Parts: sequence; structure tokens; C-alpha cells
Amino acid sequence: MAERRDSDVDTRSVALEGRKVLVGITGGIAAVESVRLLRELRRHGADLTVMMTHSAQRVITPLAVEWASQTPVLTDWSPEMSQLDHFDGILVSPATRQTIAAHVHGILDTPLQMALSAGRGSRTPTIFVPSMHGSLFDDPVTDDLCQTLQQHGHHVIWGPEEEGRMKQPDPVSVVAELCHIINSNIASRKRVVVTLGANRSALDAVRWIQNTSSGKTGWLIAEHLYRMGHKVTVVAGDYSHDPSFSLPSVHHEVTPDGMLDVLIELSESTLRPDAWIHCAAVLDYCVSAPSMEKVKSGSEEWSIQLSRSAKHLDELTPLCEGSTRIAFKLESGATDEQLVERAHSLIDRHNLTAVVANHLEEVHSQDRRAIWVPSEGERKDLADINSLAEMVEQAICG
Repeated sequence: MAERRDSDVDTRSVALEGRKVLVGITGGIAAVESVRLLRELRRHGADLTVMMTHSAQRVITPLAVEWASQTPVLTDWSPEMSQLDHFDGILVSPATRQTIAAHVHGILDTPLQMALSAGRGSRTPTIFVPSMHGSLFDDPVTDDLCQTLQQHGHHVIWGPEEEGRMKQPDPVSVVAELCHIINSNIASRKRVVVTLGANRSALDAVRWIQNTSSGKTGWLIAEHLYRMGHKVTVVAGDYSHDPSFSLPSVHHEVTPDGMLDVLIELSESTLRPDAWIHCAAVLDYCVSAPSMEKVKSGSEEWSIQLSRSAKHLDELTPLCEGSTRIAFKLESGATDEQLVERAHSLIDRHNLTAVVANHLEEVHSQDRRAIWVPSEGERKDLADINSLAEMVEQAICG
């Protein structure tokens, strides 16, 4: 796990570690969200430079912004011309229509506009997060301006429409997108499929059997890989832990056969995945003959016959040759040596890159989250989910 960088925020990832990010805060009531946004950026290691327009200072004080960013805030012109520094990414949030229009037409009337112009010239990844009244959003000029931004290579992120306003997305979503855009320029980025959640099999029209999985581990791994710039596709079964932001490619399929069909289709696609992370708790046995109607509850007994379902690893192994593949192994009542031995057996049988081995008794432990068992090299104890996600990413990148 990455070392804690700031004393008043918890490290969530190293996605922006060593990255210089310029945050531009312009006028509009959404500027009050800057505190949450800046703290989220710090949770992922960003080295921040913050600029505020004069109108933004009428909404939120530079003192509050400086506390959130833990860096001096630039509010006017200065002889250092910090706006011309090199940045790995620029985030304008909130972005008023005036700010967008001035940038589109090359007006350099503020330090922020000069920084935006310099960033456009150097092709620095830049995100605009507009926030405005719904009537301004509906004005076709707004659409023209945003299309021009995208033609210039910039990114525009809109939030939901609520109470007559186009509001900002939540800070976690904004920062995740910034991480992804900046890191997607790294040469070793991969196409990754992550399966997660539990499978279910119908008993009748309203009942089913299901194994246990919250989906938390799979979502956190998928989110980490997305922040690190990889192209992530999630194939999700049933889950109780919601993702912290919406990923762009998610397939929902709760049955074992349905999930397998999606995975086979992905393996045969033109853009074949480079890596597979098998987190899903696949149902080993399914109901042989489910009732199409609701079975009445008056009977004292209900006999159900189960049949073995297809093993996903068995079916996918011949289709994933040459790919990085990481599976999960959960055991109960086994010693470490027995668990690791069974993990190696799984690796040999399915030509896996590594197995994440778990004792059922340690899933919620504070001492050890899992054992990393690679096909080559020594096993490692993983303290928490962040350590696990980082280890998965290292394996994918080779």
C-alpha cells in the first residue's frame, strides 16, 4: 500500500502520485464543492496548483480553498507566471460558460485563461466540468462551445440535471475521470475484464439460490485499474456493494451461463482483452428444472435437484491464451501451506498468472487480506484491498 502523503486525508491510490495538476475554480455556486474536490485529488497523490477567478472568490474564500488543497492559492497575476508551468493535467471545476467561451476564443484576461491557452498549445489533458442553470444548458450556443472544446482535444464532463440546474458530478467521479485520462497516456495500458459479484439460479418465478459475494473486491480492483488508465470492462453478477463511480463499460448478468456467454463474446471480440481478473463467485450448482410459476408455500417439503454448472475457468482457458489471468481461491479450515498448494494447482491447471488466495476466516481480518500466489516467484501477504489492487495492476503491466 502507498504511504500516507497528507496528514488529514487517507491515501486511496497512487494514481496521481508525482503528477502536477492545475485546478481552476471559476464563479458559480458549484465552487463550494471545491473543498471536497481538492481533498479527493490529494487522496490520490496529486501535486496541486490552484487558481481562482475573482468571481469564484465571491462564492468561496481562498482561505477555505487553501486549507482543502494545502497549497497557496493563486488569485491574480504574479511575476512568477506560475500559470505557464508544465502540468500533467488541468481541471476546471466548476467551469462557467464565460470561462469556456473565453478559452474557445483565445481571450487571455486572467491567469487561468493564460494557463488554459498554454495547456492547449502543449496538448495537456484538460477537463472542463460545467455547472449552470438548465436554460443556459439548453441554449444551443452552449452545445457549440462544448463541441469546440472537444474538437480542441479537451474533455467535458456533465453532471445530473436536478432542480432546474445541470449540477456537477460528485468529486469521486470527477477525480476518477481525471486519473484515467492522465494515465491512459502511459504506454503499458491494457484492456482488462473484471468479473465480480455472485451468481444466482432460479427456483421458481420469485425465488432463487445464490452464493455469497458483495462484489466489493471486484469493484475496488476495477476502479483502481480504471484510475490507472486501463480500459476496464466489468461483467457483474448480483452485488450489494455499489461502485464509488460509474465505469463506462459494465455488463450485468446474474446467471452462471449468462455471465459465461458474455465472457466468451468478449474473448472473441476484435479488441481482445489483454487481462482477465476472475473475482466473481461463480455458482457451481444450478437448479435443474426451475418452475416458471411461483410455487405455493403450503407444502411441508420442496425437493430440488441441482446440476453442476460449467466452470468458467475451464471454458475460458483455451480462449485466453497469452493473456494475463488472475483468479481467486477461497478455502475454509485450511492451513496456509494447504491454501497455497491448492492455489498452485489452480495455476497449473488453467495457466494462470497468479491466484489471490483467501482464508474464509480472514476475509474481514484487520491483519491480512489475502495471500498473493504468483505462477513464478514467492508468495506475498497482502495487508488490505489497496495492496491487492496495486499487486493486480503490477501483474497486468508486467
